[in-house]
This record gives sequence, C-alpha cells and structure tokens, in this order.
Amino acid sequence: MADQSTTSTNVGEEAKTYWATNIRIISVCLVIWALVSFGFGIILRPALQSISVGGTDLGFWFAQQGSILVFLALIFFYAWRMNKLDREHGVDEE
Repeated sequence: MADQSTTSTNVGEEAKTYWATNIRIISVCLVIWALVSFGFGIILRPALQSISVGGTDLGFWFAQQGSILVFLALIFFYAWRMNKLDREHGVDEE
C-alpha cells in the first residue's frame, strides 16, 4: 500500500514539473511576442525610425511584417519544445 502512495506522489510531482515547464515556455513566448508586437512596432517605433530595412524604417517593418514572422517562429519553437518536453515526461504521441 505504501508503494502505491509513493508512486502516486511521484506522478503528481511529475505532472507539476511538466505543467510548470509548460507555463514557463508559454510565458517566455508571450513576452517575446508582446515585446516585438507592441514594443518594437508601436512603443519603440520613433526610436527605430533611423534604421532602414527594405526601403522603410525598422519600426514600421516590425509593425507590418516582423511581428508576423516572429509569431510564426514562436509557433514552430513552441511545437518543437513541447514535443521535446512530452518525450522527456513520457506523454508524447507516437
């Protein structure tokens, strides 16, 4: 009976570790997304006007295209990292 409760405790700790790591990955992705979308595209746009990219200023580029490209990169990063995390915790799909 003691072995079963120990196993249950280990599974509970494993699940807590899994979800804590998952939430940390999501938080980092959201911070990067907010920094690029709102920070570079809106808040820091006047500071980025002096840098030219593709015939326009860098702030405008981030607002129009850069934030979309970073968002797509974050999607692929999240999928890759979650697949790795799933394999580490034995909950991956085969």
